Amino acid sequence: MTTQFLEDTKLFGSNAAFIEMLYDQYLDNPANIPDEWRQYFDALQPTESISVRDISHTPIIEALVQSAAQHQASHTISTASQPTEAQRIDFELQERKQIAVLQLINAYRFLGVRRANLDPLNLQQKQDVIELDPEFHGLSDEDLDKEFHTGSLVGSEHATLREILHRLQLTYCGSIGAEYMHITDIKQKRWLQNRLESVCSQPHYTDDYKHHILERLTAAEGLERYLHTRYVGQKRFSGEGNESLIPMLDKLLQHAGTAGVQEIVMGMAHRARLSVLVNTLGKMPYELFQEFEGKQPQEFISGDVKYHQGFSSAVMTPGGIMRVALAFNPSHLEIVNPVVEGSARARQHRLGDKSGDLIVPVLIHGDAAFAGQGVVMETLSLSQTRGYGTGGTIHIVINNQIGFTTSDPRDSRSSLYCTDVVKMIDAPVLHVNGDDPDAVILATEIAFDFRMQFHKDIAIDLVCFRKLGHNEQDEPMVTQPSMYRVIHKHPGIRKLYADRLVQQGVIEEADAEAMVQAYQNAMDEGHNPNTTICYDYKSPNVANWAPFVSAGKWNQPVTTAIPIDELKHLSERLTAIPDTFQLHPRVEKVITDRRKMGAGNHPLDWGMAESLAYASLLIEGCPVRISGQDSGRGTFFHRHAVLHDQSNEQDRWEDGIYVPLRYITPTQADFTVIDSILSEEAVLAFEYGYATARPDELVIWEAQFGDFANGAQVVIDQFIASGEAKWGRLCGLVLFLPHGYEGQGPEHSSARLERFLQLCAEYNIQICIPSTPAQIFHLLRRQIIRSMRKPLIVITPKSMLRHKEAVSALEELSNGQFQPVISETETLVATQAIKRLIVCSGKIYYELLAYRREHAINNMAIIRLEQLYPFPHEDFQAEIDHYVHTKEVLWCQEEPGNQGAWHRIQHYLLRHMRPDQTLGYALRPSAAAPSVGYLTVDRFRQKELIEAAFRDTL
Repeated sequence: MTTQFLEDTKLFGSNAAFIEMLYDQYLDNPANIPDEWRQYFDALQPTESISVRDISHTPIIEALVQSAAQHQASHTISTASQPTEAQRIDFELQERKQIAVLQLINAYRFLGVRRANLDPLNLQQKQDVIELDPEFHGLSDEDLDKEFHTGSLVGSEHATLREILHRLQLTYCGSIGAEYMHITDIKQKRWLQNRLESVCSQPHYTDDYKHHILERLTAAEGLERYLHTRYVGQKRFSGEGNESLIPMLDKLLQHAGTAGVQEIVMGMAHRARLSVLVNTLGKMPYELFQEFEGKQPQEFISGDVKYHQGFSSAVMTPGGIMRVALAFNPSHLEIVNPVVEGSARARQHRLGDKSGDLIVPVLIHGDAAFAGQGVVMETLSLSQTRGYGTGGTIHIVINNQIGFTTSDPRDSRSSLYCTDVVKMIDAPVLHVNGDDPDAVILATEIAFDFRMQFHKDIAIDLVCFRKLGHNEQDEPMVTQPSMYRVIHKHPGIRKLYADRLVQQGVIEEADAEAMVQAYQNAMDEGHNPNTTICYDYKSPNVANWAPFVSAGKWNQPVTTAIPIDELKHLSERLTAIPDTFQLHPRVEKVITDRRKMGAGNHPLDWGMAESLAYASLLIEGCPVRISGQDSGRGTFFHRHAVLHDQSNEQDRWEDGIYVPLRYITPTQADFTVIDSILSEEAVLAFEYGYATARPDELVIWEAQFGDFANGAQVVIDQFIASGEAKWGRLCGLVLFLPHGYEGQGPEHSSARLERFLQLCAEYNIQICIPSTPAQIFHLLRRQIIRSMRKPLIVITPKSMLRHKEAVSALEELSNGQFQPVISETETLVATQAIKRLIVCSGKIYYELLAYRREHAINNMAIIRLEQLYPFPHEDFQAEIDHYVHTKEVLWCQEEPGNQGAWHRIQHYLLRHMRPDQTLGYALRPSAAAPSVGYLTVDRFRQKELIEAAFRDTL
């Protein structure tokens, strides 16, 4: 050890000043120093408690230098003389005390929140945090009136310990409790320190603005009480107990408008939603009353309850008119989060808002759901990624301190605070007492400014309570007797604030009562007293959905073919790789083959046809966005939309990649392809939200394997399949779900086709299984060229991507269109001699075809049903009619009998069959799992069903 130390000359005493400088830089930001020094200093740090972490020595040294100078002047010590023992001990004691003061300041920044006055009900006992006591740091009452250097504490450089404690307690232990010291970015921490400590977290507003706050609180309380007496017992998920949300949102919108924000995109669950709709967004009360009374005209096929409805409006702000949109939301509370983020991203894209300064997402959560639902974490994980970032989100948690009936912290969550999940992305949290509206407004200002400054998420934990039960038919005293005894005695936030303003001389008591009466009068008249709402404003930036609202049927004629010369030109651009860009040998082979395909010398495979579809749309002005867990390359090595430079000179290209689809023409539309985080639920919801705001863009989400869509079933059920029926929300989102039984086990075989077919009704979605490259080319172009926006589920292939039979000629892209039904393609016996008509979809066709050829069977025709829903009745009827003498119709699928399309398709088949025809089937035995997990068993089952399809008798 001694030898090693002596060899390590960097630790010699002569380097002490240099090491001290490095250590100070390390304490300020570890990332600022070399790795070897950071690792060395890391090993020196104590780990017992965050309160004893080392702190920067610079302010200590400065303080000691000044102290020494004062000491020298007062005692006229000779520069040549040595300090006495007493002087040395006094100097060391003063040094220790100064360090203790700075550690105490640090402790308040870390832990002051735990003593903050946050609970309006005073049921949560403040924690005994010994690190906040001066004695813990070796400071006594005798030190209270001694002056110390305040270090980085904002304010005067010197103050007595008593003054320092007072400032710290005001800042960190009042109605606002801040958590930000976990942030690694020193600039963000310093910014928050300055905002909080410069005003000691104490709001200071004019009398006029306090009057406005009271008016907004009166509106919040007034609506709830009006509904409570007029519609007794009806569910509305009252916001009573968290009325501060309404002045909070008012401040947020006005502050955002002043900053130049053009649009706020909001999402929230049920609690206080009706109040937000009326008091913040300006929905007319009489419209809400009609919904309560069931008189609302049914604009949609099914509709939805009033506390799920979305709304959009425009608000007048000091910076001009700003649009505000509240997303529709089902009862799966937090699932709206990624939908809002996707919608915000799409709107930003439409405005060219790359930084997120013009469009700001705001999410309002419930405390239990925010801590309990995994989509929250997934959405937070998206926040700083390139493909999904929106420039930061403002999260507002309505913390009722109870979920449904669970308020015991031992059951409600495993973290200390309901907002702790945001710490995973280094986001700060401002906890604020909902009974202090002024503090709520200050927290809102700080949160918005932080978001705009750093384009990063921030959370406000609005600690309040729920006056009534989970809904108005619930009796909360059954499960929370102690809590609700306190709540029943609570006078209400409006009353508390009004009394405070009366005490301050801001208003007279009669003024407060007049506000209450004025709001009730407005409700009686059915009009909205919010004067900031601009009801007649038409924003020029809104997506134009008019061409798609009254679109024709799904089978309306549409031209998807493009001239062959154009196809060849597109092919040249797709395969024109810069000379200095070095491809991987396997990828180079793919590009070489695609050059031959584009020249017409080689049949097209799936990847090339798909790329040509995108390229053709891009030059026609249609943006394309694809996302998924391996979408750039393609999970099955087929797409190669993103090429990676294999040389050591990747700096010649951005991030060492080249995306040919971005270099078709200089005037083309945007092409975006994203390898997403390992999430299905949040990413698919994001893409749904994106697609609902961009009708002019082809938006595709690709599952790595089709069965992975299971993880996003909530999105599929609640938004994709039913969003139009419930809310009138059109959406042209495309889902790519790889599917095919190739012996890869249960989770890598099935896209759960049966589940999607079960969701089909009222022409809500489309389900297609294209079997050729030409089919996917025409299908994708049809999806965006046709004036209809319905979600499209594409059951995409795996092994078929490179099947020698699953190819198309270039001419098939310059002629024809997507075929919902593909007729028999080979020459068989005369039509009247055809014994059986086999109907199938997808990969199984090529296996049936191979078996028929191998066994020289020429009296059984095979047709492909390429679109399962909406069912192509006319096309299928034409096929049936063609085989006048055929007595047998057989449905063949590779899925088990209780899965796949069989149970959902047979009634369609029977509808078109003649009375003299018999319907049979060939499929795997019904099974609990999607497929077997053993390759030999899988091959045996596949062989069985193929043979069954050609068996002599049904």
